[in-house]
Amino acid sequence: MLHLVNKSPFERTTLEACLRRAAPGSGILLYEDGVYAALAGTSFAPTIANATNAFDIFVLAPDLAARGYAPDAVIDGVRTIDYDGFVDLTIEKQSVQSWL
Repeated sequence: MLHLVNKSPFERTTLEACLRRAAPGSGILLYEDGVYAALAGTSFAPTIANATNAFDIFVLAPDLAARGYAPDAVIDGVRTIDYDGFVDLTIEKQSVQSWL
């Protein structure tokens, strides 16, 4: 399954709920304000770094750029993708769950 998270972990608990309920091996795509969870050096970074052991975590590069961040600001183990990569993930995974 591919889980889509668009809320900042500093404003909502959406990502935490996703991480608790997602099956190991699932994909998690951080987009819109969800990209803040992928940034190195934040208080949430250890949670994401640890989660990369159980999940394939992706961040949408155009949303990072829209917020003034470059791909090198992302935690090791989180993969940066573009819109084509987003489409590829939705095709690759059997189902998609949006976390609101």
